[in-house]
Amino acid sequence: MSQWMYNLPVAWMAIVVFLATYVATGGLYALIMAAAKGERARAFKAVSPGMLPPLGIIFGLFVAFLAAQVWRDFDQAQAAVSREASALRAVVMLIESFPGDPQARMTSLIRRQIDEAATHEWPAMSRRRAALTMVPVALAEALQLALALEPHTNGQIAAQREIVVALENALDARRQRIIVSESTVNWVKWASVLLQALCALVAIGLVHSDNRATAAIAMGIFATGVAVSVVLIASHSGPFSGQISVGPDLLLQIRPPPNP
Repeated sequence: MSQWMYNLPVAWMAIVVFLATYVATGGLYALIMAAAKGERARAFKAVSPGMLPPLGIIFGLFVAFLAAQVWRDFDQAQAAVSREASALRAVVMLIESFPGDPQARMTSLIRRQIDEAATHEWPAMSRRRAALTMVPVALAEALQLALALEPHTNGQIAAQREIVVALENALDARRQRIIVSESTVNWVKWASVLLQALCALVAIGLVHSDNRATAAIAMGIFATGVAVSVVLIASHSGPFSGQISVGPDLLLQIRPPPNP
């Protein structure tokens, strides 16, 4: 499915998907009804209705498989952002043990990192163009600053150690969210789901080919289920793209205020 579809608002995505599904179903219905004449009509009616439950079950399994993937990716994205925000917040709190210039420099670097993530990394992740080679300069400088601190008390020694650990956790969480941002439902999976839906629609049309009204109703109901499934999966398939996505809100919430 094209990237522009993932970035549509859910309402517009639903309109596009439902319209395309109903148009395709209507064309398929017209073809089956036009072909259901003479010998072909008898052949169509010979198709066993017992095919419909297995086809529906297989379609449901495919949908469940894709839904499990997109929800897992979404949960991992949320967990990575939460862990990153928690780690950066811990740094801001712990650096208070080093008042003066070290605290001012560290909070400035954390603020730079959050601004960089929100203004540059998130748009790149939404387009699936973020890469691990994108060096978080501010985080790297913050880690160097933490290692260069000169503690004078046992409390400062413990704080320095925890600051280093928190910055390493923030770096690891950032790597995780970039990796998750690359996840998507590939064309093979989409093709499998849509082809299975097509098979089920064809079978429904063939089984009810002797009754146009029944065939239209049955195919319309199944087509609605297909469209709902596609919208559900497509709207969640990009953890950092589209209307339903993980944003930088948590990071912005813990952004340190500018130094006075």
